[in-house]
Amino acid sequence: MSQTQAVDVSRYTYRVTWSVEDGEFVATCAEFPSLSWLADSQSAALKGMVDLVADTLADLTAEGEALPEPLSQRSYSGKFNLRVGESLHRRLAIQAAEERLSLNQYVVRRLSEAS
Repeated sequence: MSQTQAVDVSRYTYRVTWSVEDGEFVATCAEFPSLSWLADSQSAALKGMVDLVADTLADLTAEGEALPEPLSQRSYSGKFNLRVGESLHRRLAIQAAEERLSLNQYVVRRLSEAS
């Protein structure tokens, strides 16, 4: 990503969840896995995280470092390679055959059901 191009912090991938350990909401950003923000409300956690990402982007820019591209703006081919053990491969192939699907169709269906 070009350093001259401003990055809209709202394009990054944020998540806010309740942390039982901390007794607060924790906000995270997928593109910055080492950062998090704790707050007593979801909205405060999200705002704190967005502000932290903005500060981090400013620091990276000032240091001439590369900025992570937001996941929402990345291109995906729709393909990835996955290595599984021989016994899992066999089980999946059998299950796919029993459902009269290709192994690829079967795995795609299972993945989409899991998400």
